[in-house]
Amino acid sequence: MLDAGHGPNTAGKRTLDGKMKEFEFNEAVAQFVKNELTALGLVVMNSHDSRRDVPLKERTVLANKIGVDVFISIHANALGTTWNNTSGIETFTYTKASETSIILATLIQNSLCSITGRLNRGVKKADFAVVRDTKMPAVLVECGFMTNKNEAILLQSTNYRMRCAKAIAFAILCWIQQKR
Repeated sequence: MLDAGHGPNTAGKRTLDGKMKEFEFNEAVAQFVKNELTALGLVVMNSHDSRRDVPLKERTVLANKIGVDVFISIHANALGTTWNNTSGIETFTYTKASETSIILATLIQNSLCSITGRLNRGVKKADFAVVRDTKMPAVLVECGFMTNKNEAILLQSTNYRMRCAKAIAFAILCWIQQKR
């Protein structure tokens, strides 16, 4: 299950210049990942809806009810309320994550940093609802900072979105292979 973090109407989740809502990036990357994986015969579902903000609880309940194999939440990061030099990619698991989630997060983190050339901020742990309340391996990935002028431009580009999606899809495929 792919989760385009937040929603189309989530207040404040946008580049500082207002040119891009975070959901625009998240949804585009999720769709590119879905296209990559379904072309290979995998069944991919979304937890988000492009018409409304889906509550976190609804997202995790759906994933658990269906019993998906993996849950990946896609985001663009931010730090503060002014442009700054903080940059890079980071991937999160729950504070008490399974080894499987940590392996998946590491694969995604390394793949994203390799294909995008962005700074590797590492795999981290956090108490985010979508990684805490899901019963399957789950990660939350931050693909760059909306508060960094250079990364904000990248996050708006179709090329960067496609590179992020290819990296995430590649990591998922590697993870599936490792499980076999």
